[in-house]
Amino acid sequence: MNTSRRQFIKTAAAGTAGLAISARSYGRILGANDRVRVGIVGFSKRCKGSLIPAFLQHNEELNFDLVGVSDIWNRRREEGAAFLQEKTGHAVFKARNNEELYERVKDLDAVIISTADFQHALHCVQAVRAGCDAYVEKPLAETMANNRAALQAVKETGKIVQIGSQRRSGPNYHAANEFIRSGKFGKITMVEMSWNVNQPGRWRLPELTSSIKESDTDWERYQMDRPRAKWDPRKYCEYRLFWPYSSGIPGQWMSHQIDTVHWFSGLPHPRSVAANGGIYMWKDGRSNFDTMTAVFDYGPLDNPEEGFQVVYSSRMHNSAGGVKEIYYSNGGELNLKTNMVTPNGGLQERHAAAMNMKPNLLEEYSLADAAAQVVTRANTGADNTTSRHVRNWMECVRSRKQPNAPIEAGYNHSIANMMTTAALRTGKRVTFDEQTQEVMAGDEVFVY
Repeated sequence: MNTSRRQFIKTAAAGTAGLAISARSYGRILGANDRVRVGIVGFSKRCKGSLIPAFLQHNEELNFDLVGVSDIWNRRREEGAAFLQEKTGHAVFKARNNEELYERVKDLDAVIISTADFQHALHCVQAVRAGCDAYVEKPLAETMANNRAALQAVKETGKIVQIGSQRRSGPNYHAANEFIRSGKFGKITMVEMSWNVNQPGRWRLPELTSSIKESDTDWERYQMDRPRAKWDPRKYCEYRLFWPYSSGIPGQWMSHQIDTVHWFSGLPHPRSVAANGGIYMWKDGRSNFDTMTAVFDYGPLDNPEEGFQVVYSSRMHNSAGGVKEIYYSNGGELNLKTNMVTPNGGLQERHAAAMNMKPNLLEEYSLADAAAQVVTRANTGADNTTSRHVRNWMECVRSRKQPNAPIEAGYNHSIANMMTTAALRTGKRVTFDEQTQEVMAGDEVFVY
């Protein structure tokens, strides 16, 4: 670990991340009619294509405005400023880095963070220590040190942070959570999840990697607390393919789905994980797997006889099956692809009678119908789930209530992600040490 990396970790842990902005750390007290001034941290494809459009569906009604953009890549910085000016009708401040954004933009209230996976947690620390609320894209963290730093900073500052796990704002997912929590579903006994695509270009950006130069950006700043490496445009633009800049499938896709397990069950993270996978198809220099399967054990830590299994699989070279999330009980299944609860697979009379038991078959129930009622109650505006999620954050910035996906949701999905990554990379059974809050691969702390 070189001097610059040590210093970054030291300052991030101290809660400042090198920012000389302690006078602003308390933020300003918003009045009911005050305009909320928002900055963009990382003008990414996700930010341009989803988060900003979602924001712009609600900003006039809720009196929010976009006033600045921070990006260390000059191309993205210029594109971001031009895009925001077109959408807002006024010029915005262009910051070469986050420090400049927080120092130069007066009365900045909040930021939307959509940077590289491994940067989210420490950028969240920077934001809340600078007195800003934050919408933080998932995954929250790729290391436990960063995960703990983000949780601590948000708790200490009391800032409103929404993690970009938008399923938590989906009406059908709220209906599923209510049904399971009501006890009508019965005890969860197993969950099957998958995310399959057949897209050779997924996470590949050949035009950008061929055009970007090291002089166009700040490669040293980009690496943050990661081991120092020589300039590599692929690790900059296609970071999702390369560990330790991203875990790939766990951080990008599994984080969405495993979060619903935590939400519906009330359990914070797995008791153990075993996993394997490989690069079986796309041998393009990537280090993150294109195929993986993980098996999780969930349940109360103080009662090993209670719990359930989760099987998660994903492949990037055959899309059959698509995205699947099915919860099973002894009485049937709850399927979040069909949005139906059915008696499929439940205990039938002929099998129950042989053991002097009663049959156990769930009645059919439409989550879509229940979701329509959730929408009516919530009155959340636009139908798009990301739009609902961004709006929920905006409303909570004003009300100071906790959003649908608070910092704890990101902390817990990151534990599950890191446990999976540790299992994939070590081949060991992985657990979590509650006392030290560390991911354990066998008897050793997993270190990236």
